[in-house]
Amino acid sequence: MTTAAKSFARVATRSTPLISSIKNTTTHNTRFVIPRHAFRSSRRSYASESNVKTSSMGLYWGIGAAALAGAGGYFFYNNGGITSLREGSAGETRGIFTPTKEDYQKVYNEIARQLDERDDYDDGSFGPVLVRLAWHCSGTYDKETNTGGSNGATMRFAPEKDHGANAGLHAAQDFMEPVHDKFPWITYSDLWTLGGVCAIQEMQGPTIPWRPGRMDKDISMCTPDGRLPDGAKEQKHLRAIFGRMGFDDREIVALSGAHALGRCHTDRSGFEGPWTFSPTVMSNDYYRLLLGEKWNVRKWNGPKQFQDVTSKSLMMLPTDMALVQDKEFKKHVERYAKDDQVFFAEFRDVMVKLLELGVPFQSKEEDRLTLQPLA
Repeated sequence: MTTAAKSFARVATRSTPLISSIKNTTTHNTRFVIPRHAFRSSRRSYASESNVKTSSMGLYWGIGAAALAGAGGYFFYNNGGITSLREGSAGETRGIFTPTKEDYQKVYNEIARQLDERDDYDDGSFGPVLVRLAWHCSGTYDKETNTGGSNGATMRFAPEKDHGANAGLHAAQDFMEPVHDKFPWITYSDLWTLGGVCAIQEMQGPTIPWRPGRMDKDISMCTPDGRLPDGAKEQKHLRAIFGRMGFDDREIVALSGAHALGRCHTDRSGFEGPWTFSPTVMSNDYYRLLLGEKWNVRKWNGPKQFQDVTSKSLMMLPTDMALVQDKEFKKHVERYAKDDQVFFAEFRDVMVKLLELGVPFQSKEEDRLTLQPLA
């Protein structure tokens, strides 16, 4: 996205007061989104098996390769066994392949390119569902048992992929498959989290520092159901779920700001509708609407949710309303509603924390990568 397009997006969401924008909207089911084309611009093998002649030579070769891998090389795993080693992204390196920042930038660029080209999903972007995939694969972490989190990508397997909170995330996983096919050396665990980072940045959000180092795990490491937030509940539930991961009240409210993006679907969560008028642009409008609009319980044949009084086109969940009903939560809602830069800075930090929960990195925090949005 060009700088001009980004400026347009930001100005477009600020050019009129929120309430005025609501009053000018009358159609209940209209999807509010800045046209995708407004952001477009003109930007934009594996190593062969070793021909081992004796079993002893194969053993020595394998041990040596494993030692190198411990120093940063990446293996290809198939059914739990090492079957071949990867080739460099440019095809120049045979044997052990150690990705560089440039390699991860190429993966990022491919995700961003797909987001730009594949605009036939929901409100015109797969971006929100990629953020949800990164969030849900990370939000299963339990600090007491040090289980769950993004290290493993265990949502690839039943029963975890079939947990109610993960309904619809097959769309995000399917979106990522062509990217993984193009860059087969990256683990799903790293790819899914990088996809969330890319989506946030490409939707005008803050830059999210990110580092690789996650390894994929098998079905035995799937987490139990019930570790993710239930939108039908309130503040006690939020503190229990997020507290299990190690988040405090401020961080809970900051992470909730991801609801600026996307919408709910009746065939997934049972709820329906977007939280904001621009569900493909990251902003602090979620907080501004929570405070600035009046919300009533929606009368419909579905679970309890709230509807804005003026346009009757937006929704909030009980967990969203808890953020303004609880005085400790509300003070942070007010801070973020007042200053989007404060929100962006604190959302960036807590998103980094979320994506790294439980990951046994070999790298240091200062080794995090800052990957550039497409220009």
